[in-house]
Amino acid sequence: MISIKNLKHYYTDADGNEVRALDGVSLEIKQGEFVAVIGANGSGKSTLARHLNALLLPTDGTVLVDGMDTEDESKMWDIRQKVGMVFQSFNLFPHYSVLRNLTDAQVNVLKRSKSEAREKAMVLLGKMGLADKADAYPCQLSGGQQQRVAIARALAMDPEILFFDEPTSALDPEMVGEVLAVMQELAEDGMTMVVVTHEMGFAREVGTRVLFMDSGKILEQNEPH
Repeated sequence: MISIKNLKHYYTDADGNEVRALDGVSLEIKQGEFVAVIGANGSGKSTLARHLNALLLPTDGTVLVDGMDTEDESKMWDIRQKVGMVFQSFNLFPHYSVLRNLTDAQVNVLKRSKSEAREKAMVLLGKMGLADKADAYPCQLSGGQQQRVAIARALAMDPEILFFDEPTSALDPEMVGEVLAVMQELAEDGMTMVVVTHEMGFAREVGTRVLFMDSGKILEQNEPH
Protein backbone atom coordinates (compact mmCIF):
# COMPACT_ATOMS: atom_id res chain seq x y z
CA MET A 1 0.00 0.00 0.00
CA ILE A 2 2.82 2.40 0.88
CA SER A 3 6.39 2.43 -0.39
CA ILE A 4 8.86 5.03 0.88
CA LYS A 5 12.43 5.18 -0.42
CA ASN A 6 15.19 7.35 1.04
CA LEU A 7 12.71 10.05 2.12
CA LYS A 8 14.33 13.31 3.23
CA HIS A 9 12.60 16.43 4.51
CA TYR A 10 14.85 19.40 5.30
CA TYR A 11 13.88 22.94 6.23
CA THR A 12 15.51 26.07 7.65
CA ASP A 13 14.50 27.15 11.14
CA ALA A 14 14.04 30.72 12.41
CA ASP A 15 17.75 30.98 13.24
CA GLY A 16 18.79 29.98 9.72
CA ASN A 17 19.87 26.47 10.69
CA GLU A 18 19.08 23.47 8.49
CA VAL A 19 16.79 20.98 10.24
CA ARG A 20 16.73 17.41 8.95
CA ALA A 21 13.23 16.39 10.03
CA LEU A 22 13.47 13.19 7.97
CA ASP A 23 16.90 11.96 6.94
CA GLY A 24 16.77 8.96 4.65
CA VAL A 25 13.65 7.03 5.70
CA SER A 26 12.73 3.87 3.77
CA LEU A 27 9.60 1.91 4.63
CA GLU A 28 7.10 -0.56 3.16
CA ILE A 29 3.58 -0.93 4.58
CA LYS A 30 1.34 -3.76 3.43
CA GLN A 31 -2.44 -3.84 3.24
CA GLY A 32 -4.03 -4.66 6.59
CA GLU A 33 -0.99 -3.75 8.68
CA PHE A 34 -1.25 -1.66 11.83
CA VAL A 35 2.05 0.22 12.12
CA ALA A 36 2.71 2.12 15.34
CA VAL A 37 5.31 4.89 15.13
CA ILE A 38 6.95 5.81 18.44
CA GLY A 39 9.79 8.07 19.54
CA ALA A 40 10.48 11.32 21.35
CA ASN A 41 8.97 14.66 20.36
CA GLY A 42 10.90 16.07 17.40
CA SER A 43 12.03 12.66 16.16
CA GLY A 44 10.20 13.02 12.83
CA LYS A 45 7.05 10.97 13.54
CA SER A 46 4.46 13.59 12.62
CA THR A 47 6.50 14.78 9.64
CA LEU A 48 6.47 11.21 8.33
CA ALA A 49 2.69 10.97 8.80
CA ARG A 50 2.14 14.19 6.84
CA HIS A 51 4.18 12.87 3.93
CA LEU A 52 1.92 9.83 3.64
CA ASN A 53 -1.02 11.86 2.33
CA ALA A 54 0.94 14.62 0.57
CA LEU A 55 0.42 17.33 3.18
CA LEU A 56 4.20 17.63 2.85
CA LEU A 57 6.35 16.81 -0.17
CA PRO A 58 9.87 15.33 -0.10
CA THR A 59 13.06 17.33 -0.21
CA ASP A 60 14.40 14.13 -1.75
CA GLY A 61 13.28 10.53 -2.13
CA THR A 62 9.88 9.11 -3.05
CA VAL A 63 6.57 8.31 -1.37
CA LEU A 64 4.21 5.99 -3.25
CA VAL A 65 0.65 5.37 -2.04
CA ASP A 66 -0.92 2.41 -3.86
CA GLY A 67 1.64 3.01 -6.62
CA MET A 68 0.91 6.75 -6.93
CA ASP A 69 3.70 9.27 -6.35
CA THR A 70 2.73 12.01 -3.87
CA GLU A 71 4.69 14.52 -5.99
CA ASP A 72 2.49 13.84 -9.02
CA GLU A 73 -0.02 16.70 -8.85
CA SER A 74 -2.41 14.85 -11.16
CA LYS A 75 -2.69 12.07 -8.54
CA MET A 76 -3.12 14.32 -5.47
CA TRP A 77 -6.88 13.92 -5.12
CA ASP A 78 -6.73 10.18 -5.88
CA ILE A 79 -4.22 9.75 -3.06
CA ARG A 80 -6.23 11.81 -0.62
CA GLN A 81 -9.38 9.83 -1.39
CA LYS A 82 -7.53 6.63 -0.48
CA VAL A 83 -6.15 8.13 2.71
CA GLY A 84 -7.92 9.31 5.84
CA MET A 85 -6.13 11.47 8.42
CA VAL A 86 -7.02 11.97 12.09
CA PHE A 87 -5.14 14.74 13.91
CA GLN A 88 -4.39 15.25 17.58
CA SER A 89 -6.40 18.51 17.63
CA PHE A 90 -9.54 16.96 16.02
CA ASN A 91 -9.77 19.67 13.29
CA LEU A 92 -13.57 19.60 13.22
CA PHE A 93 -15.41 22.56 11.70
CA PRO A 94 -16.66 24.39 14.83
CA HIS A 95 -19.55 26.11 13.03
CA TYR A 96 -20.90 22.82 11.60
CA SER A 97 -23.00 20.31 13.49
CA VAL A 98 -21.54 16.84 14.05
CA LEU A 99 -23.71 15.52 11.23
CA ARG A 100 -22.60 18.19 8.78
CA ASN A 101 -18.95 17.57 9.70
CA LEU A 102 -19.51 14.02 8.44
CA THR A 103 -21.65 14.77 5.38
CA ASP A 104 -20.09 17.86 3.81
CA ALA A 105 -17.10 16.20 2.14
CA GLN A 106 -19.18 13.18 1.13
CA VAL A 107 -21.50 15.47 -0.85
CA ASN A 108 -18.88 17.85 -2.25
CA VAL A 109 -16.01 15.44 -2.94
CA LEU A 110 -17.59 12.00 -3.39
CA LYS A 111 -20.74 13.51 -4.96
CA ARG A 112 -23.08 11.45 -2.81
CA SER A 113 -26.64 12.63 -2.40
CA LYS A 114 -27.47 14.31 0.90
CA SER A 115 -29.62 11.35 1.91
CA GLU A 116 -26.83 8.86 1.15
CA ALA A 117 -24.31 10.97 3.04
CA ARG A 118 -26.63 11.29 6.03
CA GLU A 119 -27.29 7.54 6.11
CA LYS A 120 -23.56 6.78 6.01
CA ALA A 121 -22.88 9.37 8.72
CA MET A 122 -25.55 8.03 11.06
CA VAL A 123 -24.28 4.44 10.71
CA LEU A 124 -20.76 5.59 11.63
CA LEU A 125 -21.95 7.77 14.51
CA GLY A 126 -23.86 4.75 15.79
CA LYS A 127 -20.68 2.67 15.73
CA MET A 128 -18.93 5.42 17.69
CA GLY A 129 -21.74 5.56 20.25
CA LEU A 130 -22.59 9.11 19.19
CA ALA A 131 -25.84 8.81 17.24
CA ASP A 132 -27.54 11.05 19.80
CA LYS A 133 -24.96 13.80 19.15
CA ALA A 134 -25.69 14.28 15.44
CA ASP A 135 -27.19 17.76 15.93
CA ALA A 136 -24.66 18.89 18.52
CA TYR A 137 -21.71 21.18 17.77
CA PRO A 138 -18.07 20.30 18.54
CA CYS A 139 -17.91 22.74 21.47
CA GLN A 140 -20.71 20.76 23.14
CA LEU A 141 -18.70 17.51 23.10
CA SER A 142 -15.92 16.15 25.28
CA GLY A 143 -12.47 15.72 23.79
CA GLY A 144 -12.97 11.98 23.47
CA GLN A 145 -16.28 12.50 21.69
CA GLN A 146 -14.73 15.03 19.32
CA GLN A 147 -11.95 12.61 18.41
CA ARG A 148 -14.47 9.83 17.75
CA VAL A 149 -16.35 12.23 15.46
CA ALA A 150 -13.07 12.96 13.67
CA ILE A 151 -12.48 9.23 13.17
CA ALA A 152 -16.05 8.81 11.87
CA ARG A 153 -15.52 11.74 9.49
CA ALA A 154 -12.39 10.08 8.07
CA LEU A 155 -14.19 6.75 7.69
CA ALA A 156 -17.13 8.40 5.90
CA MET A 157 -14.85 8.94 2.91
CA ASP A 158 -14.25 5.16 2.58
CA PRO A 159 -10.45 5.37 2.85
CA GLU A 160 -8.20 2.38 2.25
CA ILE A 161 -5.61 3.68 4.72
CA LEU A 162 -6.00 5.66 7.95
CA PHE A 163 -3.24 7.80 9.46
CA PHE A 164 -3.47 8.94 13.07
CA ASP A 165 -1.15 11.69 14.32
CA GLU A 166 -1.02 11.33 18.11
CA PRO A 167 -4.82 10.94 18.32
CA THR A 168 -4.91 10.79 22.11
CA SER A 169 -2.31 13.39 23.10
CA ALA A 170 -4.87 16.20 23.51
CA LEU A 171 -7.25 14.09 25.60
CA ASP A 172 -7.73 13.80 29.33
CA PRO A 173 -6.54 10.39 30.58
CA GLU A 174 -10.06 9.08 31.20
CA MET A 175 -10.98 9.78 27.56
CA VAL A 176 -7.99 8.02 26.01
CA GLY A 177 -9.45 4.54 26.47
CA GLU A 178 -12.63 5.22 24.50
CA VAL A 179 -10.67 6.44 21.46
CA LEU A 180 -8.17 3.58 21.60
CA ALA A 181 -11.06 1.09 21.78
CA VAL A 182 -12.44 2.45 18.50
CA MET A 183 -9.00 2.20 16.87
CA GLN A 184 -8.55 -1.37 18.10
CA GLU A 185 -11.89 -2.33 16.55
CA LEU A 186 -10.77 -0.83 13.23
CA ALA A 187 -7.54 -2.83 13.42
CA GLU A 188 -9.50 -6.03 14.06
CA ASP A 189 -11.62 -5.25 10.98
CA GLY A 190 -8.44 -5.19 8.85
CA MET A 191 -8.09 -1.45 8.17
CA THR A 192 -4.56 -0.46 7.13
CA MET A 193 -3.41 2.04 9.75
CA VAL A 194 -0.34 4.06 10.63
CA VAL A 195 -0.49 5.54 14.12
CA VAL A 196 1.93 8.04 15.62
CA THR A 197 1.51 7.48 19.34
CA HIS A 198 2.99 7.74 22.82
CA GLU A 199 0.67 4.97 24.09
CA MET A 200 3.21 2.17 24.53
CA GLY A 201 0.71 -0.39 25.80
CA PHE A 202 -1.57 0.22 22.84
CA ALA A 203 1.31 -0.07 20.36
CA ARG A 204 2.32 -3.35 21.95
CA GLU A 205 -1.16 -4.88 22.06
CA VAL A 206 -2.59 -3.77 18.72
CA GLY A 207 0.33 -3.02 16.41
CA THR A 208 1.49 -5.60 13.88
CA ARG A 209 4.75 -3.63 13.62
CA VAL A 210 6.37 -0.89 15.68
CA LEU A 211 8.79 1.72 14.32
CA PHE A 212 11.11 3.62 16.65
CA MET A 213 12.26 6.98 15.29
CA ASP A 214 14.95 9.39 16.43
CA SER A 215 16.61 12.37 14.70
CA GLY A 216 14.61 11.85 11.51
CA LYS A 217 15.58 8.20 11.09
CA ILE A 218 13.93 4.84 11.74
CA LEU A 219 16.38 3.24 14.19
CA GLU A 220 14.43 0.03 14.81
CA GLN A 221 11.36 -1.72 13.44
CA ASN A 222 9.92 -5.09 14.28
CA GLU A 223 6.94 -6.94 15.71
CA PRO A 224 5.81 -5.46 19.04
CA HIS A 225 7.30 -8.15 21.25
